[in-house]
Amino acid sequence: MSLEKPTFSIITCSDTRDMSRDTAGAALESLIAEQGWECVSHVVVKDEAPQISAAIVEACDTLDCDVVLTCGGSGLSLRDVTPEATQAVCERNVPGIAEAMRAHSMAITPFAMLSRALCMQRGRHLVINLPGSEKAARENWEGIVAALPHAIKMMAGGGH
Repeated sequence: MSLEKPTFSIITCSDTRDMSRDTAGAALESLIAEQGWECVSHVVVKDEAPQISAAIVEACDTLDCDVVLTCGGSGLSLRDVTPEATQAVCERNVPGIAEAMRAHSMAITPFAMLSRALCMQRGRHLVINLPGSEKAARENWEGIVAALPHAIKMMAGGGH
């Protein structure tokens, strides 16, 4: 974990997208780069809880990414299982980040209240569920990006 240059992993959860059609994941890669941070991994997995959970574990335990951004699968469709897959492999809830994303997005659209997105910790790694649409992913990122450096510092053992 580098406090100077945090590392990110993007996991797009979708039955219908591949890397060539993952505009939300591509946008997140650009937004991460704009901050001077590094995206070390970007994958697309099916909307299947075991695949999503395995990708989160890989990003945290093998790639040692500071922040794992899931993209998609956090709505009300019966195929949306990203929050459950996140809960299955993470220990601690970080509700303020998910609340901030919804609050920020609610100023833009009332549909933000339909999000089931979570933010949780797996050890010293932060896992954040973002929406699958590019527009919504950008808006949610905008609502939380300012707090991420402090969160990363605290997870690494730094003080307030």
